[in-house]
Amino acid sequence: MAALIEAAKDRDCPFAVALAVSNVPDAPGLAAAEAAGVPTVALDHRGMAREAFDALVEAELHKARIERIALAGYMRLLSTGFVELWAGRIVNIHPSLLPKYKGLDTHARAIAAGDAVAGASVHIVTAALDDGPVIDREEVPVLPGDTSETLAARVLEAEHRLYPRALAKWLA
Repeated sequence: MAALIEAAKDRDCPFAVALAVSNVPDAPGLAAAEAAGVPTVALDHRGMAREAFDALVEAELHKARIERIALAGYMRLLSTGFVELWAGRIVNIHPSLLPKYKGLDTHARAIAAGDAVAGASVHIVTAALDDGPVIDREEVPVLPGDTSETLAARVLEAEHRLYPRALAKWLA
């Protein structure tokens, strides 16, 4: 979120961060958005069916006149109906070189597999987990002695470069 907010400050940037929505009230992305003057919405999903929660999110997006969604640290699966409603207008950043290592524990899986490179991918969201067309990606070397934490730190740096670049490409 912070990388997108920072990139959007450039007058040549083709996107604006108009709203930050989270199902986690103390999410770091909300704090970054608030600090930058971006409107925020925190909705608690606990005890709600996925479709009902996504309807609340949809109402907030509609109220703010949002046209496209860039998921940034949003770790909740979206309902099929929500994804279909926003088809082609939602992107996500994932910490692996898709189609490898969909889901969680991507860094540990890359290290365990003996991969020479890991990285991040920005993809269009579809109903299948981490399965949409890849817009852009960035590779990061897996170094001897890497742990999930050290690799994750380098991949996060790559994500901060990749996501604004991929959004600009997607919007072009």
